[in-house]
Amino acid sequence: MIKSKWGLVPAVLLGFALFNTACAQIPPVAIPTGQAYVNEEQQVEHSTVLFNNSKYLIPLQNLEQLKIASVHFSNRYATAFDSLLNKYSKVDAFDGNAYSGAKNLNDLSADLKWYNTIILQLSDADMSNPQIMDFISSNQKLKNVIVAAFGGGGLLTKLNNVSVPIMWTERATPVSAFYSAQAIFGGLPVTQKLTRTYSPQFASGMGFITNKVRLQYTVPEDAGISTASLTGIDAIAREAITEHATPGCVVLVAKDGKVIFNKAYGYHTYENTIPDNITDIFDLASMTKITATTVEAMKLTDEGKLNLEGTIGDYIPLARKSNKNNIQIREVLMHQAGLIPDIKTFEKVKPSDHSTDSSAAYPVRVSDHYFLRKDYFKDVMLPDMLNSPIKTPGQYVYSDISMLLMKEVVESITSIPENEYVQQQFYGPLGMKTAGFLPLHRFSADRIPPTENDQEYRQSLLDGYVHDPTAAMMGGVAGHAGLFASANDVAILYQMLLNRGTYGGVQYFKPEVVDLFTSKQSAVSRRGLGFDRWDPIADRHYPSKLASPQTYGHTGFTGTCIWVDPKYNLVYVFLSNRVHPNAGNKLGSLNIRPRIQDVVYEAINKGI
Repeated sequence: MIKSKWGLVPAVLLGFALFNTACAQIPPVAIPTGQAYVNEEQQVEHSTVLFNNSKYLIPLQNLEQLKIASVHFSNRYATAFDSLLNKYSKVDAFDGNAYSGAKNLNDLSADLKWYNTIILQLSDADMSNPQIMDFISSNQKLKNVIVAAFGGGGLLTKLNNVSVPIMWTERATPVSAFYSAQAIFGGLPVTQKLTRTYSPQFASGMGFITNKVRLQYTVPEDAGISTASLTGIDAIAREAITEHATPGCVVLVAKDGKVIFNKAYGYHTYENTIPDNITDIFDLASMTKITATTVEAMKLTDEGKLNLEGTIGDYIPLARKSNKNNIQIREVLMHQAGLIPDIKTFEKVKPSDHSTDSSAAYPVRVSDHYFLRKDYFKDVMLPDMLNSPIKTPGQYVYSDISMLLMKEVVESITSIPENEYVQQQFYGPLGMKTAGFLPLHRFSADRIPPTENDQEYRQSLLDGYVHDPTAAMMGGVAGHAGLFASANDVAILYQMLLNRGTYGGVQYFKPEVVDLFTSKQSAVSRRGLGFDRWDPIADRHYPSKLASPQTYGHTGFTGTCIWVDPKYNLVYVFLSNRVHPNAGNKLGSLNIRPRIQDVVYEAINKGI
């Protein structure tokens, strides 16, 4: 791994082999870069053919239902192959060589009991093992089996009796490993058919064609951009760390549906103990407003279950006797309902309202040793929201209460807690492995850069617990904050929005719903519905100097942002924990996020 004193992690292609440590270690291999990579990728495309796909198993669909294992034997690029698979879904790697001697492939089949999809990497040398055909035959009766075959035409003839999908390429290179793995998930298309006959089962003209339906992972040159023109991102990220604007950060850039830049910089803390990694899971803060609550509202609007012209009182019964009753949903989403910014949180809590231990009486976990009493939200926080004053109706005033109320609205419609609904409807089906509320339920804290060291109220370092006080007192699930995710997961969701509602062959919203929510909707501000947008006041340079007027997205208080620019077919993600160990404003005063974004625009405009 290439590191500097800032903890720089290699670019996406150079680092592929580092992302999956479950499989056997292999010697480092030379991976082409720049235009050489693109040239090799084109050769791989022309030599890759898909067979036995009449049931359309490839590209893989219904990811939330799949439990996937990848098995390799002699493929020296297995680590690269598996790392690319894991960009799309959780895939566990198994070394078939461990099943020799006293063990055999029946033991491997037993260890694969809980998996319903097996991806088997095969080379010509592997076919000398007679157990492999038996392994395929026995498992295909019970599970989805896919063969990724690397080698000449002679390898195909040894697979004559295999009826499962075969992704075959003549080229056995790191790039062919990347290509085949992505093609299995639809990150790349399969465009070729056989040009010669190897056997009756593999005859000239045979082959199935597939489309690109998910993100591709490649080099900048594949999107018409010079790798060298993006090096300015490194300098700005290092400046942020040197100036203590943030201990670390992750940057991701996707252009034309291709992730062309994804790097991690710095460390989780200023003690420099855990380097940031591109798979780290960050507290997204207010990005939650659009990454969870707004997309839920979009789906319900698309389904005709949420009326933007309806009122809060139409959906929240307790609001009908409050001053919120007649506020339109549309006004709430645009932050011009007159709501105050927030309600009081920890400063209002009485000693009897919290405990250092959990119990039936104190079930709401705020942090490791801080538990709120049962129904505190219903008894105190919700009434505070509903009884809060209406001060500036018709004017733009950014308010967390807006999305706190929207959470109540959407949960009233779905009858499902927001954290469960977005997981079921979006994050699981999209293949977003890390995204979700309450990350400590699924991941260890060492994957989550900590935020504030809160010695005033929670008396602890917040690592895996939401930074926002209101969201924390709601147990970590709120409409305005509480969501955690990796940069790759954020990119997946917003590529779906950039695609106007479609990803992985699934339509999540009608295009016109995406257009409605993300376009300018307010006469008094730049806002869309839920979404923040490009600011027409030129000297604000928001979100950056070169962003187009079509740009939409959001920032987060913890030092995060997501911006989608349809004009440039661009998704830009910046994640950091700039509030560690306490909140400062250097990330903002140094314009770190917008300056990095402008480096990307300059690179696009410059081209190769």
